[in-house]
Amino acid sequence: MSSQAAKMKKLMKTTILDMARNPAQFARTPGKDFTRKRKLDFTSVVSILLSMSGGSTANSLMDYFKFDPNTASASAFVQQRAKLKPEAMEYLFQRFVQGSPAKKTFRGYRLLAVDGSDLQIFADPNDSESYYPSENGQHPYSLLHLNALYDLENRVYIDAFIQKSRGCNEHKALIGMLDRATILHAVLLADRGYEGYYNLAHVQEKGWKYLFRIRDGTHGIASGLVLPDNDEFDLSVELHLTRRQTKDVKALCSANPNRYRCIPATVTFDYLPLVNRKHDPISFYKLSFRVVRFRISESSLETVVTNLSADTFPSEELKKLYARRWGIETSFRQLKYTLGLIHFHAKKVEHIYQEIFAKLTMYNFSELITSHVVIQKPNSKYSYSVNFSAAVHICRNFFLGNVSPPELEALLSRLLLPVRLGRSNSRKPVQRSPFSFLYRVA
Repeated sequence: MSSQAAKMKKLMKTTILDMARNPAQFARTPGKDFTRKRKLDFTSVVSILLSMSGGSTANSLMDYFKFDPNTASASAFVQQRAKLKPEAMEYLFQRFVQGSPAKKTFRGYRLLAVDGSDLQIFADPNDSESYYPSENGQHPYSLLHLNALYDLENRVYIDAFIQKSRGCNEHKALIGMLDRATILHAVLLADRGYEGYYNLAHVQEKGWKYLFRIRDGTHGIASGLVLPDNDEFDLSVELHLTRRQTKDVKALCSANPNRYRCIPATVTFDYLPLVNRKHDPISFYKLSFRVVRFRISESSLETVVTNLSADTFPSEELKKLYARRWGIETSFRQLKYTLGLIHFHAKKVEHIYQEIFAKLTMYNFSELITSHVVIQKPNSKYSYSVNFSAAVHICRNFFLGNVSPPELEALLSRLLLPVRLGRSNSRKPVQRSPFSFLYRVA
């Protein structure tokens, strides 16, 4: 494991140094910013952003400079980070993902999950795309929306897309991440918010497999199909989509709802011409999938749509596979509360973007190290995993040079928690306000 940790640290440091050789690419004022020799040079600013915890900026600076009495001030750091483009930390995140050895597969596929999570930031009444005024006695607030593509087998984020909450479009974010992805074989898992023929077609054109949970009621894929009356079923559908709205086509769609469907001109669908001339032949796009409904409890049923083979993935296997999507929900919780993504050190949105991609990168760095810890199982009925909350703190100090690879391995191998499968708790969402800069944890 110590060799793995050393490789990850070398990859991170090398990537930062490569960026530092051409700071003009990432500076707001190329040829001026990061050209003078300073204590807070390009490498230091990026490294500090990566190593920031939930505490104050001053404490993060003291940690980085190892409590040197001549540590740079928080004001100096704020001025230096303002010279960085928001894209700089995103570039580092992407480069680190591309260079990491996260190659575990599930039956030959990379197992990916897509989802989004809101991030509350300081209220800015001048930003109408993210601002929510006070209602029912609540304080006003602003929200960003983090869309992420997460590798469930390797437990790392492979892409992310940030939007302002009021203009948030998870479908657009998913398409953008699909277009950027270079993975050849993958299974994409998604919740109900992502159902839509365009998304399914885009995944199909990518050559990937998909497993999406869909709505059982109205306004969804299932509502337009004729489904069996049984509680549980596995129905194969070969749907031909068209934009043509002639009487003959409408009659065909009405008579064969499981085979033909009209797509309105107002709905995005790039694989069919938006305009059809009267004498042009009818264009169809074929979408083949299964609609599967299975029981998850005595009183609950779930419906999914997938293009996975029924021979390889029968209903029971799909149920187990979809349950693994919860890994991205767990990762959001760790990202916010363990990595400190609820403790922003800035008010400007472009600076918050820096911190989001810095936390995503440090999350991947910590996971890629802890996943290689050799766990000595004691005589117990439980299996064990590394306590990720404690591991992040150790990995952060390993990145800063305060912990050696052998010490890192010894510490992580002692921080074990039992894995108790089958436990579940209901969600209890709580409205939180951003933490003031004056009242940060030590």
